[in-house]
Amino acid sequence: MNKFKENISNSVLYIREVFLLSLGLYSLIALLFVLSSSQLLFIALLFLFFDIILLNIIGGKRKKEIAKIKSTIKNIRENKLNSPDEISLGKSLVELEEDIKAMFLRTQNDIANLKKLEQMRTEFLGNVSHELRTPIFAIQGFIETLLDGAINDPKVNMNFLTKAGNHTIRLNNLLNDLIDISMIESGQMKMSFRYFNVKEYLETIYNEIYTLAEKKQLELILHPISKDLKLFGDKERLRQVFVNLISNSIKYTEKGKIEILVEEEIKSGKIIIKDTGIGIPDSDKGRIFERFYRVDKGRSAAAGGTGLGLAIVKHIVEAHGSNVEVKSEIGIGSEFSFRLKK
Repeated sequence: MNKFKENISNSVLYIREVFLLSLGLYSLIALLFVLSSSQLLFIALLFLFFDIILLNIIGGKRKKEIAKIKSTIKNIRENKLNSPDEISLGKSLVELEEDIKAMFLRTQNDIANLKKLEQMRTEFLGNVSHELRTPIFAIQGFIETLLDGAINDPKVNMNFLTKAGNHTIRLNNLLNDLIDISMIESGQMKMSFRYFNVKEYLETIYNEIYTLAEKKQLELILHPISKDLKLFGDKERLRQVFVNLISNSIKYTEKGKIEILVEEEIKSGKIIIKDTGIGIPDSDKGRIFERFYRVDKGRSAAAGGTGLGLAIVKHIVEAHGSNVEVKSEIGIGSEFSFRLKK
């Protein structure tokens, strides 16, 4: 009896349709045949009986379908399913089955992304802690040594103060890079896009950074650029891109040259910065734009890099609707390039 009540309860949505159908058939019989009142009452009761049986059948079927749906959703929620192929609701629920499979895949992707983000967050915090700790401990060590009496020793006091000062610069650069990448990734960094003369712009950057190459006895070459070529972009943010890429080339090149080229194309200008440096292993090319990732960790740290430069480069170039392309061979050199709209 309880099962019968449950079935009728589950078929409530269809009561109107079933009774309207029965009423239509009953009216048609009454019009087509001449029947007495007792016969019409009997037929009405007969229709009512069949309606109840039909609703019981519909309710039972609907109950099973709802149970399948609830069970499937529960299994998804409790992470008991490994594949969308394990989801089966039957032929009558094919469309809903496809929707639930799509929901399952989205849920799996979301879970995977959340795990990945959590891992990246943990790695990021660990890297930030390490990068901050290094200059802070160094500064602390130099100051403590000076306070312990080295301040009065003219042979070491200026040397220690200079080193402490260099570490404060490194610390400041790291904090600035952290602020920049945080603003870029959160969408808070505003871009100011304008057309600018590429020749004049790159000549200014070249003159500012030339001495870095000269100190390492490297040749920094700015190839000829059309004086009328104008490209579209944010000059201030692009300056970070050029300074990072050129500085990296200088840092990882022991002998030879660094070249800056602009190849004019139909709808864009291709910026190329290439060097004759140590090169990047194939295994590292896919990761060099990750935050704090270093190909040569010891060498990068010694050179004072923050590990965020290329990550910032990637974001700024992508904000200009372009991508950074990398070509590199060990012992031969590296080439970084991207395009800006004309």
